[in-house]
Amino acid sequence: MGSAAGVRRDFDALEKRRMRGGRLLEKGVPPCEVARLLGVNRQSVYQWERVLKELSLAGLKKAGRAGRRPKLSEMQQRELISLLKSGAENAGYDTGLWTIRRVAELIKERFGVLYDQSQVWRILRGIGWSCQRPTGRARERDEEAIRRWKQERWPKSKKTPEPRGKRSSSSTRAG
Repeated sequence: MGSAAGVRRDFDALEKRRMRGGRLLEKGVPPCEVARLLGVNRQSVYQWERVLKELSLAGLKKAGRAGRRPKLSEMQQRELISLLKSGAENAGYDTGLWTIRRVAELIKERFGVLYDQSQVWRILRGIGWSCQRPTGRARERDEEAIRRWKQERWPKSKKTPEPRGKRSSSSTRAG
């Protein structure tokens, strides 16, 4: 059946369902009835039945994590976060901007792991980083002066339309 893209599977709930199905099969409930009761595909129940015959109920336990194991350990990921927070300039770059390419180079130099840029993006999202652009504001910027200008000067210099004459009596013109 599979999961929808981006939806995480609840492996504990899946194991619980398999175990319940296994107990029903052990009691002699027909596979078609087990499938109906649990809301699963019949083929899955037949597979559970085969595993049950070969390995008993213990064979229906969850297999562990799905997919390939990450190349960076949890400790290395924490170190990567620390390196990223210290800034790109501390890593030897001219600007403080982290790019995917720079992060990939950092991972390769520091941990000896070569990642494709798409995978680097997944890692960054996984550790809570998002795509952002620097604001590009001048260091000399005076926020208080800007606020005063917006409140005092801008309204005076803003042009306002001249008041119009009488309103039209025509039903086709919005007044």
